[in-house]
Amino acid sequence: MSRWLSAALPPVAGTESLPNPRLYNVCMSSAIHCRNLVKTYPGTPPVEAIRGLDLEVESGACFGLLGPNGAGKTTTLEILEGLLDPTAGEVEILGMRWGRQDAAIRARIGISLQETRLADKLTVRETVTLFRSFYPRGLTPDEAIDRVSLGEKSQFYVEKLSGGQKQRLAVATALVGDPDLLFLDEPTTGLDPQARRQLWDVIRGLRDRGRTVVLTTHYMDEAERLCDRVAVVDLGKVIAIGTPRELIARLGGEHIVEFTVAGDLPEGIRAAFARLPSVESVRAEVGGFALAVSEPHIAIPALLDLLRQAALPLAGLTTRTTTLEDVFVSLTGRHLKED
Repeated sequence: MSRWLSAALPPVAGTESLPNPRLYNVCMSSAIHCRNLVKTYPGTPPVEAIRGLDLEVESGACFGLLGPNGAGKTTTLEILEGLLDPTAGEVEILGMRWGRQDAAIRARIGISLQETRLADKLTVRETVTLFRSFYPRGLTPDEAIDRVSLGEKSQFYVEKLSGGQKQRLAVATALVGDPDLLFLDEPTTGLDPQARRQLWDVIRGLRDRGRTVVLTTHYMDEAERLCDRVAVVDLGKVIAIGTPRELIARLGGEHIVEFTVAGDLPEGIRAAFARLPSVESVRAEVGGFALAVSEPHIAIPALLDLLRQAALPLAGLTTRTTTLEDVFVSLTGRHLKED
């Protein structure tokens, strides 16, 4: 809890002089601006966690940061949140800079870490009331509690909550300051499907009110449904950025044909798959292949003919629409959930 407090909470003294945050939003086009961001940890050899990362997040958008473990996304997020100092580079948060206007930034952001430790012997309402006291303006504690559907648990001690309920409480502490910019690190991990969709509604509501949300997630459907834009980070750099629809379109095909065969594959068969009509790209999967195709009704008959000619019995075949998960695998060579 102490780490969260040191990063997210503005000093109470002097907050009366903070400018009205709503006035800033009128003239600001970017909530986050990063240029050539670098973070190097000392060692032998030094560890380059971020290597010249560029990022722009528009005000009022929901922005997703995706990447495998070790890609640098958590380090990037912690620099944006003020938890870490960059080794080099330019960072602006809501038009301000860490090290110059820290109190003003902290008064206008909310942070929910992937794992937040809260005091076990406080109730839900006492916990949110405590966090509300750190901000010059914001929601009432009950408003924040209701937004994450914990009203019935408001008098429960934190230690009596389930893992998913604790996660929602952490989000409530991030919401209670009514932030202009909200950071959510894996916000729906551990939530049941109903609670997960309730939190989606909270995020959509923030965006509809013109607030900016930056989230990381391992759920590709979550990123597709919530995010206006996403950035894929790998090896300390942004390797792709755009709307989910744009990134999916770059992969080529709108559909994925996944199949497995019985027996050993002859040499050169992958190249033969790539030459099939309507096939845009081919990738190997465990025990089979995935084809990105534009017209499955053309690609599938051609694929079956090829397998018959090669005397390869078909063991299984499925079709589905292309998702961000396919984009991620194409860019990084691995599934996000594997990490």
